[in-house]
Amino acid sequence: MKKIISLAVLPFLLAACASDNTGGTYGTPSGSLGEESLTDATVPSQTDDSYLLAPAPKFYIGTPYKVEDTLYTPAEDMYYNQTGIAGIIPVDLNGSQTTNGETFDVNQMVATSKTLPLPTIVRVTNLNNGNSAVLRVNNRGPFINSRIMDVSPAAARKLGMTGQTKVQIQVLADQSAQVKAATLGTAVTAAPVVTSPQPTYTPPVATTGGTGPYSVQVAAFYSEDNANSMVQRMSKYGDARVVQESGMYKVRLINMDAAGARSTIDALRRNESMAPGLLKDGRWINPDSI
Repeated sequence: MKKIISLAVLPFLLAACASDNTGGTYGTPSGSLGEESLTDATVPSQTDDSYLLAPAPKFYIGTPYKVEDTLYTPAEDMYYNQTGIAGIIPVDLNGSQTTNGETFDVNQMVATSKTLPLPTIVRVTNLNNGNSAVLRVNNRGPFINSRIMDVSPAAARKLGMTGQTKVQIQVLADQSAQVKAATLGTAVTAAPVVTSPQPTYTPPVATTGGTGPYSVQVAAFYSEDNANSMVQRMSKYGDARVVQESGMYKVRLINMDAAGARSTIDALRRNESMAPGLLKDGRWINPDSI
């Protein structure tokens, strides 16, 4: 396996893990780590996913910090939905301590983030192939501005990543609230993490007139073929179209009124385990505002 991280740098990083009060192998913004390139299948699949919602040693947000003169302000954001480049955490860091006191396990579906609370549950989608996975964010990093997230080798394999990849990251609000409550010892009612096959399909309420101002975005791809395949899959929910924008092919259900958009969002969450976006007259709005 090709390892990009320098062997000379590794001892320093592991020492920093033990001494830095932020607690993680990625837990100090004083330098940027390399990333793994996956070329084989040495990491076995993870069958027990109970750790995703397990309580952490601590719930950690942290204070603002800079990376390469860019200020990052950690905060809770249940509507977090960002795209960017993700890398792969080096296998060498297996067994090291994360920022919130957990032990990094290359076999678990975990990831790093510069700003999300630790732990937070997110859905990550590979925008090159449409593969998605539910991950537990439990470490700060990567401390380099060119990447928004690094994922474990196990997560990379599920996502179909072999190196740096364009991804979409969406916070799963109910699950994130649940794992926060478990960590802090408070009560909350939340839905379980969905990692199994989708439940029985329930159709949305039909829209009226077919000329409403709302559009529901379900995915974005660099590949037009992948977008066209998603359109066929989404056609049962309404008028599915591919919109080419900012160099990407975005799949949207268009011409909906408020009731139809609300019903479609609920159906996509329930049937497809998706976290769709919502536009009104071409402007992004909160999907739960209608």
